[in-house]
Amino acid sequence: MSLFVINRYLGDEVDSSEDRSKALLEKLHQQVRNRQLEFQDKKKGVNEGIRSSNEEEEDDTKTRNHKEEPESKRKGKKRKKSLPDITAELKKSSDDVELKESIETEEVKVKKQRKKKIPKVSVTPGERKEDAKVEERSSAHKSSSGPNSLLLGGFEAKPVLKVMPVLPQWLAKPSLVHREIKQNLVSIHDVPGLHRRLANKLEANKMNSFFPVQAEVIPAILESCTHGFLLGQGGYRPSDICVSAPTGSGKTLAFVLPIVQALLQRVVCEVRALVVLPTKELAQQVCKVFNIYVDGSGLKVVLVAGHKSFAKEQESLVVRKLSGSCSLADILVCTPGRLVDHIQQTEGFTLRHLRFLVIDEADRMIDSMNQDWLPHVTKAVFKVHSDAHSMLFARKDHAVVTVANSSQYQIPLQKLLFSATLTHNPEKLQQLGLYQPRLFSSIHKQPQKKTAENPEEPLSSGNFSLPEGLTHYYIPCNLNSKPLILLHFLLTLRFSRVLCFANSRESSHRLFLLVKLFGGTTVAEFSSRLSPGERKKTLKEFEQGKLQLLISTDATARGIDIKGVKCVINFDAPQFIRTYIHRVGRTARAGKAGLAFTMLLKIQVCFSVSIICQ
Repeated sequence: MSLFVINRYLGDEVDSSEDRSKALLEKLHQQVRNRQLEFQDKKKGVNEGIRSSNEEEEDDTKTRNHKEEPESKRKGKKRKKSLPDITAELKKSSDDVELKESIETEEVKVKKQRKKKIPKVSVTPGERKEDAKVEERSSAHKSSSGPNSLLLGGFEAKPVLKVMPVLPQWLAKPSLVHREIKQNLVSIHDVPGLHRRLANKLEANKMNSFFPVQAEVIPAILESCTHGFLLGQGGYRPSDICVSAPTGSGKTLAFVLPIVQALLQRVVCEVRALVVLPTKELAQQVCKVFNIYVDGSGLKVVLVAGHKSFAKEQESLVVRKLSGSCSLADILVCTPGRLVDHIQQTEGFTLRHLRFLVIDEADRMIDSMNQDWLPHVTKAVFKVHSDAHSMLFARKDHAVVTVANSSQYQIPLQKLLFSATLTHNPEKLQQLGLYQPRLFSSIHKQPQKKTAENPEEPLSSGNFSLPEGLTHYYIPCNLNSKPLILLHFLLTLRFSRVLCFANSRESSHRLFLLVKLFGGTTVAEFSSRLSPGERKKTLKEFEQGKLQLLISTDATARGIDIKGVKCVINFDAPQFIRTYIHRVGRTARAGKAGLAFTMLLKIQVCFSVSIICQ
C-alpha cells in the first residue's frame, strides 16, 4: 500500500490498460537497446583481441624461428580456447533477436486492441498545429529539467486559455436611444397611452414635443400599467427599467409623467411611489417637477430630505387617528439617510403599498449601498402586518418560488433606474435585485462629429455619452497661473454665468476669497459650509444673472438643472471620468450649446487628456 501511495505521489501510476502497455513496451525497448550496446562493446573487444593475437604471431614467426613446432601448436590451442567465448556472445545476440521479434509481435497486438477500442477521430489542420505546439512546449520543458530534478505527475505545462467576459443579454443588446435631441423630437400626441390631462399640462408649460429618451421610456413604463397599477400586463410582474442617457436629456420627466398617470386612479392615499436621490438639492428639484404635474389631480407629493426638522417631516407623512394611522403621501421624494430614519422611527409609516421605486443617479446610489438603505426598503415593503389577510393583493416575499405562490395576485414592485453614467458591471447591478430588466441606452457607434474648433471631438467616453452641443477644451498651466487664467476669462473675455468646480470645500472657499479680494466680478460659493437656505438663495441669484461666477464643490455636479449656465470650468481636474461627465453636464442641456474648460498641470496633461478624450 505504501508503494502504491509513493507511486501515486510521484506520478508513476498509470490508470488505463493502454497506458500500461505503453509503459511495458518502453521498458522492453530500453532493455533491447542496453543489450545491443553491451554486445557491440564486447564484439569490439573480441576483434581487437584477435587483431593483437595475429600481430603477435607474425612477430613470433619473424623473431622466433629457432623455436620448435610444439610451441606453435600450443598457441593454436590457446586460440581455440577463445572461440567458445565468441560463440556464446553470438548466441546472446540471437536471443536478442528473438526478444526483439517477440516485442514486435506484442506491438502488433497492442495496435489491434487500440483499433478495436478507440474510434477514429478526424483531426483538422488547426488542431494538428496546436498539438505540435504543445509537443514543442513539453519537449522544451523536459530539456530544461536537469538530471536531479523531479517532475510530479499531473503538473505538465499546458496552454493558458483566455476567458472572455460575457454580459447578460439585456446589457449586451440594449434598446438604443437617439443621442441627437433636436433632430429626433417626437410630438406629445404621437406617444401612445399618454393621458389627456398630462398632455394639456405639457402644452401649458410650452412643451409640444418629447426628447428621444422620453419618447422611448414613457410608453415602456405605461405599458406595465395598462390594467391599473395593482396588476402588471397580463397579470405578470412588470420588468424593471434602466436608463443610461446624457445629462440634460430629460430623464426626470421620463419617470414623472408615467408615475403620475398610473396613480390618477388611486382611491386611498398610500405611499405608492418612492423616489430616492443622493442630494437635498436634487430631491427638491424633482419634488418641484412632480408638483407641477399632480396639480389638480388630488395626488400628494411629500419631500423628506432634511430641509425641515424630523418632527415636521413625520407630521407631513402620517396622521394619527383613533382607528389608526393614515398616510398623507402618494409620492415620496427623499434622500436615503432620511428615508431609513423614518422607516425605523416614524410610527404608522409603511411601504407595503409601494408600486414604483425610482433610483435616480443610480451609479452613485449603488456606491452608497454600504448605508444599507435598500435592504431597509425591501424589508419594509414585504413586512407582514396584522391586517395583511384583509388585503386583496397582499404582498408576500416567498423564500422558494412555486407554482402555487407565484399564481397568487400581489402588488408588483417595479424598479426604475436613471443615470448618465450607469454602470454596466453585472456584479454591482446584482445588488439591486432587478427582475428581467430592460436597458435603454444612448451608447452606440456613430460617425464622429467634426468641427473647426475641435475636429476630433468624441461623441462618447467609454460606456458614457456626453451632451450633443458640448465643446470641451483643456488648458495646460502651472499651479500659480490657474487663478490668473480664471480672472482672464471673467475680466478680459467677459464670460458670464460661469460655474467653476473645485475638488474640496477648502479649495473652493480659498478661491472664492481670492477672486472676491481681487474685485471686478460678482462671485459666490456653494458648498456644505452653507446652510440649505443659503444654498437655495445662492442658486436662485445665479439663475437670475446676479452672479457672474459660482464656485462650487461637486454638490452641484449631479442632476441639478441650473438655468443659463454657459460655461463650466474645472479649476481642479476631476479624479474620475464619471465626475467629469456630470460636471460638464451642467451646460449644453436640452440640446443647447455649451463650453467646458479643464485646467491641467503639465504633469497631468498626458494622463488626463487620454481620460477626457477617450
